[in-house]
Amino acid sequence: MQSNIRGENIEVSDALKNYVEKKMNKLQRYFEQPIFEANVRLKVYNDEQHVEVTIPMSRLTLRAEEIHADMYAAIDLVVDKLERQIRKHKTRVNRKYRQEGSPKHVFAEIEKENGTLLTEQEEDQFEVVRTKRFNLKPMDSEEAILQMNMLGHTFFVFTNATTNNTNVVYKRKDGKYGLIEPS
Repeated sequence: MQSNIRGENIEVSDALKNYVEKKMNKLQRYFEQPIFEANVRLKVYNDEQHVEVTIPMSRLTLRAEEIHADMYAAIDLVVDKLERQIRKHKTRVNRKYRQEGSPKHVFAEIEKENGTLLTEQEEDQFEVVRTKRFNLKPMDSEEAILQMNMLGHTFFVFTNATTNNTNVVYKRKDGKYGLIEPS
């Protein structure tokens, strides 16, 4: 696996680069076909070390980020988070591809590892327990943000008054707001 490692407010040393590549290669065992690239972003702000990893694939994108006081610990945590994502979605994604008639699976069989099996209970974790229906009112993004904040939610779905498309505003981890528009 080729890791595209970038540093922001940090110089990526050879030791740090080798550590990231070693940890990212650990993920390779979960895939039948080799992953060609992983985008790793290392950032330092004040005393916090941020690590973001994005692994683009043909039908799936894996992404995780972690913040810690120690860069090496943050790297370990983000790799653990990616492993959990892979285990969680392995059966569901492979089943979807089988239903579509695709003979290849995205994830390799990993049940042998540590004797862990993906049980039906873990798969039911995606069960929808509540459905809400509401009318989408035409408004601009600023009004949608105000509505979202009044409701105390982290996202809000609305119809954009200028484009007449369905949009989503959401609150980001950094406290700022994002807007999702269809292309």
